[in-house]
Amino acid sequence: MISLSIFTDSFLSNKSAKVFVAGHRGLVGSAIVRKLMSLGFTNLLLRTHAELDLTRQSDVESFFAAEKLQYVILAAAKVGGIHANNTYPADFIAVNLQIQTNVIDSSYRHGVKKIIFLGSSCIYPKFAPQPIPENALLSGPLEPTNEWYAVAKISGIKMCQAYRIQHKFDAISAMPTNLYGPNDNFHPENSHVLPALIRRFHEAKVQGAKEVVVWGTGSPLREFLHVDDLADAVVFLMEKYSGLEHVNVGSGKEVTIKELAELVKEAVGFEGELVWDSSKPDGTPRKLMDSSKLANLGWSPNVSLKDGLVDTYKWYLENIKQ
Repeated sequence: MISLSIFTDSFLSNKSAKVFVAGHRGLVGSAIVRKLMSLGFTNLLLRTHAELDLTRQSDVESFFAAEKLQYVILAAAKVGGIHANNTYPADFIAVNLQIQTNVIDSSYRHGVKKIIFLGSSCIYPKFAPQPIPENALLSGPLEPTNEWYAVAKISGIKMCQAYRIQHKFDAISAMPTNLYGPNDNFHPENSHVLPALIRRFHEAKVQGAKEVVVWGTGSPLREFLHVDDLADAVVFLMEKYSGLEHVNVGSGKEVTIKELAELVKEAVGFEGELVWDSSKPDGTPRKLMDSSKLANLGWSPNVSLKDGLVDTYKWYLENIKQ
């Protein structure tokens, strides 16, 4: 059931409200800050990890007690790829549980009007139906490679639900699909497929390489959402949504990895050949989120993958030191 519920305060009507964006330096948090500033919000509270360690309960309590926040956007998390999840499982479950518990509980205790908790599509079972609806949550086993992170994120959703049920606290959750854009991680070893492709095509272009070899057949289907679209959806949900169930946030558009590679090649301007190494694994054949709930509320994405890739490559050129 979709609920626009009993909470009547308008997020967008008070641009001077104190808004804490937790995780403001990351891919998601930085996009949300850009969006709020473009809308004219004048009282954003931003704290680096050095200024406020969200895993320390007493520090978080003191911060909330002193600042009298009105809205909280929880985009802070410990994130990483398969290798990091396998190497540091304790960190992935403990740090994320600590951040969520401290921020959600302090928000409730110190009179925050509304909080949105941001998760990830990895909360869903490994063999979830495609496209993945919200009600697929907890319907089967998780992907073992990132279950520590996923279990923490699921706990965050459940915590928001529990505080809503017991305390009538306006806590909502949104689960984005694969994201990309400015401030993404372009690390050669542990970045995701889209930024990894941008980096590889760029380096091949600079070196004058004749070809770029990509793992697999290029047949798996993936969904990507520009992080500016996510930021827009977060503002939309803060304004319009007040329900118990989490909300999927996706583009609703699928591309094959082959189509993605061709688009990246074009955006970067690499003129060599694209070669597929089909002896290497493809990964999951399809991963798409069902975002019809959000669409029915009246939101849709604006940034096409082609335009988003051009924008992201421009940011990469301006910000990543070779």
